[in-house]
Amino acid sequence: MIILHVLFYIFIVVILVQLFFYAYVFSKVKQKKHSTSSANKPNVSVIVCAKNEANNLEKFLPSILNQDYPNFELVLINDSSTDTTLKVMERFKANHDHVKIVNVKNIEAFWGNKKYALTLGIKAATHNHLLFTDADCKPVSNQWITEMIGCFSNEHQIVLGYGAYAKVKKSFLNKLIRFETLMTAVQYFSYSKLGQPYMGVGRNLAYTKDLFFEARGFMDHMHIKSGDDDLFVNQIATAKNTVICLSKNSFTESISKKSYSDWVIQKRRHISTANHYKTKHKAMLSLFHVSQFLFFALSIALISTLFNWEIVAGLIGLRYLALFITLTLAAKKLEEKDLIPFFPILEIFLIVTQFSIFIKNLISKPNRWK
Repeated sequence: MIILHVLFYIFIVVILVQLFFYAYVFSKVKQKKHSTSSANKPNVSVIVCAKNEANNLEKFLPSILNQDYPNFELVLINDSSTDTTLKVMERFKANHDHVKIVNVKNIEAFWGNKKYALTLGIKAATHNHLLFTDADCKPVSNQWITEMIGCFSNEHQIVLGYGAYAKVKKSFLNKLIRFETLMTAVQYFSYSKLGQPYMGVGRNLAYTKDLFFEARGFMDHMHIKSGDDDLFVNQIATAKNTVICLSKNSFTESISKKSYSDWVIQKRRHISTANHYKTKHKAMLSLFHVSQFLFFALSIALISTLFNWEIVAGLIGLRYLALFITLTLAAKKLEEKDLIPFFPILEIFLIVTQFSIFIKNLISKPNRWK
């Protein structure tokens, strides 16, 4: 009985922590309107790094080239591809004067390192304002560049955007992937609004070339295969120089993995990178994930014994109420409304997946980015 009392009080603390996150921290997915006047439309270099992405480039590059923006160049980086990626790039360059190709060949010191390829592409970029996306992404509108670049100011030199995944009907895996993407975005947008920016996603990210070289580029973590987006933002982002972009026209959209195993491999790489975040960022992320896991474990333990079940059930209901209110508002803002009815089951599956990935990463290191 003493053990149950201890678990009950721990459960109350866990609920308070979860309410702190859902009712306060994660409620910050909002943005003030920004100006998109001609004064806020500097020249832009859009950068796409591709490794064996010939088919995706054929499919998605037109959506970038058709952007309604007065002056931008498209820098295509061929990262030592073994397929026809370079030929596809050359074909686009032949038809568009504002396309530039950077053909990267492997060297022993940086073998298979995306950061090395990106660094060469950034050096080759003509303009100071850099906008990044991946070869398997497409902007959801022709106003993508306008909206993302419109968030820059004299103070703000980093813009964090939303990289969504295309919806696939009758696919639970697709919903799970999009729910994980939503949760990740809710966290990095909210922490940025609270003055603690800690990551961004390379599918939709912008920063200035000046800032890149002031930070010595990726040199502080060049030895880590992944993290060209989140580790770099973690390194250089501050409350003053970072802003978020939540305009629906600013989103990009990617194709999600078609198999659970492929997605797990991708997430293993992403999660392993988080181990290199600043200590304060690892602490706040760990607190949420540990409290989330304890919520389910203690809920099951206390409900199964019927110990103070009325109070336990009430606290569980309160926690889910906060979750639904906060995530529903975020899902509507980020165009993920179809996920709302599935929040409880998706959360359980995501926690199980994350726990299994954590165990796998303890046993062996994930592979490089391609």
